[in-house]
Amino acid sequence: MAGRAPKYRRSAGSPAAFRFAIVAARFNERITQRLVAGALQALRAARLGPDAIEVHWVPGSFELPQAANHLATTGRYSGIVCVGVVIRGQTPHFEHVAREAAAGIRHVALTTGVPTTFGVITSLTEEQAWARAGGDVAEAALQMAEWLRQLGDHRAGRSPARSGHVRRR
Repeated sequence: MAGRAPKYRRSAGSPAAFRFAIVAARFNERITQRLVAGALQALRAARLGPDAIEVHWVPGSFELPQAANHLATTGRYSGIVCVGVVIRGQTPHFEHVAREAAAGIRHVALTTGVPTTFGVITSLTEEQAWARAGGDVAEAALQMAEWLRQLGDHRAGRSPARSGHVRRR
């Protein structure tokens, strides 16, 4: 019987090298605060120090990709955790925000190479959103950053200038 893969396992020396940003949407902020708390808990459990984690708040989930892209292109982060809550209302606005947030966050990860995870809860009701608010999205960012580190990717915890790897054309 196949079991679930183990959660993040750090390699020797990894906490000192990793730096993460959490980008959180203020819309539905009370629920998003729980998502931020879960992400912080997961990152701290990986023995990241307080200086290795930053939390950035943006107006809503639609703005998450822009903020994540800006942070990713600084070269300062091993991973970016995006969290927010989009609850279906009586208009199609829900679908547009959720779709664009997901596509934008994926685009950031693919174009920058920085693990950028999608922790936006999309639910039909506020009660469903509360029930789904946890910290798994930070675990995914940790695992991807470690995977990149194992591949030797400079973005997984150190900038090219600090690691001695400078790519030239």
